[in-house]
Amino acid sequence: MYKSFSMELAGRTLTVDVGRVAAQANGAALMHYGDTVVLSTATASEKPRDGIDFFPLSVEYEEKLYSVGKIPGGFIKREGKASENAVLTSRVIDRPMRPLFPKDYRNDVTLNNLVLCVDQDCSPELTAMLGSAIATAISDIPFDGPTASTQVGMVNGELVFNPTSEQREVSDLALTVASTREKVIMIEAGANEIPEDKMIEAIFAAHEVNHKIIEFIDTIVAECGKEKHEYIHIDTPEDMYEDMVNFITPEAMEEAVFTDVKQVREENIRQIKAKLEERYQEEQPEWLELIDDAVYKFQKKTVRKMILKDHKRPDGREITEIRPLSAEVDILPRTHGSGLFKRGQTQVLTITTLGPLAEIQKLDGLDLNETTKRYMHHYNFPSYSVGETKPSRGPGRREIGHGALAERALVPVLPTEQEFPYAIRTVSEVLESNGSTSQGSICASTLSLMAAGVPIKAPVAGISVGLVTGETDDDYIILTDIQGLEDFFGDMDFKVAGTHKGITAIQMDIKIHGLTREIIEKAIARTKEARTLIIDDVLVKCIDKPREEVGPYSPKIVQVKIDPSQIGEVVGQRGKTINAIIERTGVKIDIDEEGYVSVCGTDKTGIEEAVRLITIITTEIEEGQILEGTVVSIKDFGAFVEFAPGKEGMVHISKISNERINHVEDVLTLGDKVKVICLGQDRMGRMSFSIKDVK
Repeated sequence: MYKSFSMELAGRTLTVDVGRVAAQANGAALMHYGDTVVLSTATASEKPRDGIDFFPLSVEYEEKLYSVGKIPGGFIKREGKASENAVLTSRVIDRPMRPLFPKDYRNDVTLNNLVLCVDQDCSPELTAMLGSAIATAISDIPFDGPTASTQVGMVNGELVFNPTSEQREVSDLALTVASTREKVIMIEAGANEIPEDKMIEAIFAAHEVNHKIIEFIDTIVAECGKEKHEYIHIDTPEDMYEDMVNFITPEAMEEAVFTDVKQVREENIRQIKAKLEERYQEEQPEWLELIDDAVYKFQKKTVRKMILKDHKRPDGREITEIRPLSAEVDILPRTHGSGLFKRGQTQVLTITTLGPLAEIQKLDGLDLNETTKRYMHHYNFPSYSVGETKPSRGPGRREIGHGALAERALVPVLPTEQEFPYAIRTVSEVLESNGSTSQGSICASTLSLMAAGVPIKAPVAGISVGLVTGETDDDYIILTDIQGLEDFFGDMDFKVAGTHKGITAIQMDIKIHGLTREIIEKAIARTKEARTLIIDDVLVKCIDKPREEVGPYSPKIVQVKIDPSQIGEVVGQRGKTINAIIERTGVKIDIDEEGYVSVCGTDKTGIEEAVRLITIITTEIEEGQILEGTVVSIKDFGAFVEFAPGKEGMVHISKISNERINHVEDVLTLGDKVKVICLGQDRMGRMSFSIKDVK
C-alpha cells in the first residue's frame, strides 16, 4: 500500500506517491505536477569506492520522447545520448544537493530522474529537482536536507512562480532558486537586463515559496522516511596531521601557496609532498598513501586562514581587486570575428561565425515551444590550458554547462532576426585557465561579436566572486575575481554577467549549507562594481561599438519583406521558381512563414540581382514601368519575355520595332536581353509590353 501526499504549488497540484513504484531503490518518489510525471530515485552502494578522495555523486535526467507523444527521429528509433537540456538539468539538480551530503562520504550515489509525461505548463525540470530532494530525504542515505526549488518568471514587471508555457514565452526572467530550511543554496538565472534590486527581490520571493515546500516535504519524511545508515568516515589521522604540520610548519606552507603564479605554487606543493614521502618512507610507510589528502587539508586550512583572518590572498591582491586585464580583436584574419580576453592567468579566445538562417540549430526535446536555436555558444576546455595532458573526448558536462551559461548571458543583447538576419555561432577556446573561464568567455564573446559586426545592444561582461566563511553567519569575507585556488578551497563560486543596465545571467555554486540574504546582496553588488570596470576600462576601450558592417569574409545577407500570401509565388511549383533564382545568382534564400525573405551570398552583385528578381515576382507591374528581361518564347504574333523566374510578359509583333516586320525572328532570337515598357492592360485584361516605345 503506497502513500500519497499533495499540496497546492503556484496554482497547480503537486502530488508525491511513495511506495508505489521502484521499491528496491534506497528512496523513490513518483512526482506529479499537473499532468507532468517524473520518477525520482536515490540509490547508494553498500560500500565506499576504494582509492578516491571525493564524493562520487551522479545525477541523471532522462528525457523520454514518449512523454510528449513523439517518436525519436533518425534510423534508430530510440533515445540516444543525453540532450544539452538534459545535461544542464542534471547539473542544476546536482548543485543544491551535493553540499548536503557528508564531505567524507565515499559510497557511490546516483540520483535518477525519469521523465514519464510532460504537461507543458508544469516544468519537468522543476519536478525532477523536487523529486530528487524528496527521494533522498526519505531514503537511508546520509543527507542534511531537504531542499526545495522554485522557478520564477517576470511578466509585465510582475513576478510569476513556476510560470506556464505561455508565461515563459514572454518572461523577462528565467530564475531557479533552491533553498534549505534557512538559506538559499543555489541560484541559476537568465534575465533580460534585470536590475540588481529586482533580482534580489525575485530570489527571496522564491525562497519564501521554498519554505512552504520544505514544510510539505517534512510531512512526507515524518511518515515515510528511513533511518540514515552508518558509513565509514574518511579523514586524515590526527597524529599524522599533527606530525606533518610540525615538520613542514604553517609558515612554510603559507610561503608555498603565497604566489600569483600557478605553476610556482604547484611546484612548491610538489616539493612539500616529496619531503613527506622521504620522511615517512621508513618511519611510517602506512602514511604514504595518505599524503595527498593530508597536504590538501593543510593547504585548505592555510589558505582559508590567510584570507579570513589575515585578509591576505594567495596572489597578494586586495580583497576587491581584479587581476590584470587585457583585450584584443581581429587576431584571426579570415574568421568572421575574433576576440581575445585575458584576466590574470585565464585567457579565452572566442571566434564568431555568421550564417544564413537556414543554419539555425534544430532541437528535438520535450519543450514543444523550443524547436530551434538561432544563437549557439560552444565552450572548449583543452587539457593544455592547465598544463596537463589527456586526449580530447568531446565536450563533457562542464563544457556544456559553461557554454550554456555564456549563451544565456549574451542572448538578451542580440539583435532580432529582422534586425540582423543571421544564424550566429560563437566558440570559446580556453587557452589558459586559472579560474572563472566561463566569465572570461562572456567577455571574449562580447569582443568577438562586436568585431564581427553583430549589432549587440550593449557590451556584456562576467565576473565571479568567492566566499570564505568562519564559524558563524557573520564571520565571512567576499573575494572579487577568484582564481582557481580560491575557488578550490573556498565556499562559493558566484558568477554574474550583465550590462550597465542589469543582470543577464547568474550561476551560483556553493560548498556550504546555504547563503544569507546579506551575503547574496553583497556578492551581487560586488559583481556589479567589477563588471562595470571591465566594460568601461577594457572592453569598450578595445572596441567601443559593433562594426557598421560584417567583415569581408562574412556572408552578406539582405532581408526583404513580402506578403505571406506571395510566398508560393516566390517558391513556385515544387520549388521551381526559387531554385531558378538560386541557380542564376548563386545565393541562398530563406523564407519564413511571416514573409521575411533572407538572401545570403558572398557576391554583392548576385545578392542585388536575387533581391531584384524577388521584388519583380512579388510586385504588381504598373503602366509605364520599364523592365529588363530575356526572350524565352517566340510566336507568330509576338514574343514572351521573362522578367524573373515564373513572371513573363508578351510583346506583340507590332510593338517590337518602329519598322514593320513580317516575322518576329527577323528581330529577336531566344535568349536575347531586351528592355520593355508596360503599356497597361489590353482588351482581354492582360498586361501588354512594348520594346519600341522604350526611351
